[in-house]
Amino acid sequence: MTAVNRRKPRIGILGIMQDLYDDMIPGIAQRQEGYAAELAAQLADVAEFTPSKAIKYREDAEHAMREFEDYDFDGVLVVMLTYGPAMRVARLLADSRLPICLANIQPEPAVTPAWDMADMTYNQGVHGAQDTANALVRAGKRFAVLTDDWKSARFADDVGRWARAAAAVTAWKRLKVAIFGYAMNEMGDIRVDENALVRTLGPEIITVAQGDLWRGMQQASEAAVAEVIGFEDANFDIDPRLSAAERTDHARMQVAIENILAERGFGAYTAHFDAIGEDGRFARLPLAAASSLMAKGYGYAAEGDVLTASLVYAGHVLIGDAHFTEMYAMDFPSGSILQSHMGEGNWKIARSDRPVRLIKRPLGIGRLDDPPTFLFRYQPGPATLAALASLEADRFRLVVAEGENIDGREIPALEMPYGQFRPASGLRNCLNGWLAAGGPHHEVMNLGHHAQDWKMFCRLAGIEFVQV
Repeated sequence: MTAVNRRKPRIGILGIMQDLYDDMIPGIAQRQEGYAAELAAQLADVAEFTPSKAIKYREDAEHAMREFEDYDFDGVLVVMLTYGPAMRVARLLADSRLPICLANIQPEPAVTPAWDMADMTYNQGVHGAQDTANALVRAGKRFAVLTDDWKSARFADDVGRWARAAAAVTAWKRLKVAIFGYAMNEMGDIRVDENALVRTLGPEIITVAQGDLWRGMQQASEAAVAEVIGFEDANFDIDPRLSAAERTDHARMQVAIENILAERGFGAYTAHFDAIGEDGRFARLPLAAASSLMAKGYGYAAEGDVLTASLVYAGHVLIGDAHFTEMYAMDFPSGSILQSHMGEGNWKIARSDRPVRLIKRPLGIGRLDDPPTFLFRYQPGPATLAALASLEADRFRLVVAEGENIDGREIPALEMPYGQFRPASGLRNCLNGWLAAGGPHHEVMNLGHHAQDWKMFCRLAGIEFVQV
């Protein structure tokens, strides 16, 4: 797995009926398969849907589910084409590694006086949905339920939200996170039982030696280094104080990190500044590299925080253009929180009316030379913060706050990405709730309001959800 591929989620439609209606209504299977095809076309804007043939027997269901799993689908939308008994599919759905959504829908939105027994049969899926849902609950299977008119815009929005969450949860199960060196000592809220993480949620943590990064820098091709510098020249306002040597060294670090991530199948990474600074071979910290790799779709967090690196990756898949940040200080007059970090930030969330700058920036942390750093302010408007907390045993909790990035005053001495986030619930209420819930200090930010997206993600992943 490399950086996030921004494709649509791929979802299988499992259309369920039974064969006793074939003699009663000749051609019913073909008619209802056409309904499933119409459903797939209706929802094509939110995901790529592949309907199965009408599932009448357990063997049909087994074949369809094998295909969905073998072809790496992101989830399964279960649709009752007529009533179908749950016991034919209960075990398959309960055992599937794919997220399940039960779409409680029917071909016609309204019962009319013109209906006959055929219409009753075409539209009788609700009690099959009840039978199937009961079996899944009794099996302890997590699943989502959506009841609506399948042609409505609301239904498309809800299915799209579920499909994105399914894709994020499925991607998490395959995610590998690199930690360069070690985590920051005595920082408690980033700690996690790695066995519990991979067992419960899926991300696997793998340590990468700093020497691999050093060797990768030496092996970085001149063409790859030139490509990084050329991209920066074309897209950013470059500080004239930055020397060619500084930019080349930074670009070599970015190339080396990206090559390691791509060649070893990592979707996210974290690096602690002391692990780089104490090594003795590096001239500077790879802050600009972290920013550009986040912009390419990799998950990232600082200080060895594998939990937030995993969450930033999930934010890319679930919503797009995820950004790593932390709460720095409270501003009571504006009711906002100053958000920033040491120098890393996804420049794709930068405000559109200002150029993103790549600056020469003195930094005492790490006791190394000046690291080239991207400087920008966050785009004003709606935004969402989310943070993942590891609790006891296999429990995880996601703390989420919606609000807005305000168009605050510039802070000239702050030479790193920053913005001011005003929680919708109010500064005091938000932070009281955040702290009471055990919300950690590293967060992922996405532009827009996305609490419901994170809530669906948590439902499918088995994570406690708390909105503050």
